[in-house]
Amino acid sequence: MLQSNHDGASGREAQRAEGERSAAATGSSAPNGVSDPELVDRPTRRRFSAEYKLDILHRADGCNALGEIGALLRSEGLYSSHLATWRKQREAGFLAALSVPRGRKAPDPLVAENAKLLRRAERAESDLAKARKVIEIQGNVLALSEQLLSTEDAGHSGSTAR
Repeated sequence: MLQSNHDGASGREAQRAEGERSAAATGSSAPNGVSDPELVDRPTRRRFSAEYKLDILHRADGCNALGEIGALLRSEGLYSSHLATWRKQREAGFLAALSVPRGRKAPDPLVAENAKLLRRAERAESDLAKARKVIEIQGNVLALSEQLLSTEDAGHSGSTAR
């Protein structure tokens, strides 16, 4: 690693350059398994909720002292252009529209319970219709068996009388 030169200054430079090259060869100066906090794999755009925007605008509107708005922006990590854009959105009514949650509305529990009870009632009605058919068929089988028994009895009673 250490390059030996006759000149002492070039030796130190060679040593430092060798150390820099070895750190660069490993890919990062951070320990293995720990990501470098300054480097982000993929930058993401910050997103602010409508409530946050309205809160910041309300706090900024309440600032009266010189430099107070700047201190607020620095503490929140914002720019003055954010305030200008958000004020225009507030005046146009966009922030009120943004406060409405996106997506489907949550189903009313009564509607869900009503649908469940309707399915249960339909199932019970179909079971009742099946049971009525079974009872009707059993009645028909009983009537047929009585007819068969009565005809057999009539046929047997005539044959026994000699």
